Amino acid sequence: MKSWTFAIKRLAYSGVSLVGLSMLIFVIARVLPGDPARLALGPRAPQSVVDALRIQLHLNDPVYTQYFYWLRGIFTGDWGIALFTQRNVLTDVSDFLPATVELILFAAIIDLVIAVPLGLAAGRRANSLVDNGVRIISYVGIAVPSFVVAILLQLFLGYGTHLFPLIGRISQNVAPPAPITGLYTLDALLTGNLGALADAVWHLILPAFALALGPIAQEARIMRSSVVENLDKDFTLSEVSHGLPERTITFKYLMKPSLIPTITIYALDISAQIANAFLIETIFIWPGFSKYGLNAMLSKDLNA
Repeated sequence: MKSWTFAIKRLAYSGVSLVGLSMLIFVIARVLPGDPARLALGPRAPQSVVDALRIQLHLNDPVYTQYFYWLRGIFTGDWGIALFTQRNVLTDVSDFLPATVELILFAAIIDLVIAVPLGLAAGRRANSLVDNGVRIISYVGIAVPSFVVAILLQLFLGYGTHLFPLIGRISQNVAPPAPITGLYTLDALLTGNLGALADAVWHLILPAFALALGPIAQEARIMRSSVVENLDKDFTLSEVSHGLPERTITFKYLMKPSLIPTITIYALDISAQIANAFLIETIFIWPGFSKYGLNAMLSKDLNA
């Protein structure tokens, strides 16, 4: 019973926090300089048309009244029309959000697949050539911002060698897969469209790696430190004394406890990737939700 009470309290606190945060963001968006109606219609629009749009958007009402209309629209599914795309906001979300989700998921997979083996190898061979190499990679990955990595990847692997495409989610001569989830790779896999699957993965590699390099560097170092620490623990020394093969000790007894702090940081890094996604989407002209949100902020589109 206590666990249920605790869960209900946490949900209530979370609800209050979300409402408070939404109110804060709403008020900040309203007090920023600039007239959303004028920005949407342009400087040459007649004042009468601008005034009509202001009435339609409830911009002449008090802020608390505007917040009520906005909150009611959220719960009723009436999110309004995005002024800079002239489409329903829900339609925009369904079109742009899957691209960002796919990019972040692919970056998260690359992150985990590379960081764990690097950290494991460096920790198992501490102070060796492998360890020093991983240390250098980690320093570079942490020090260099993701947008710089993205530009360098475009320059050398895209423009210079033409190994990877420079922009977009899919080639112009390849038809996108039939929409099911909005994730091109998953939709292509579900529909058996292997050509679109290969092309979508090909377009994902550079932006996803640019987004993942910083987390890879951080998690590889944490994994390495955990492995070195666990090498001196009693459970590891016991398995060594029993004469178990090094491979068995590494993957069965050493890797699992070493993954705990790495996975903790991994979850935090995914949230950081969400924040950094708009930079990568801008550089690679990736039609995702982060770029959509940035355009909405620049145009002061209150609906979006």
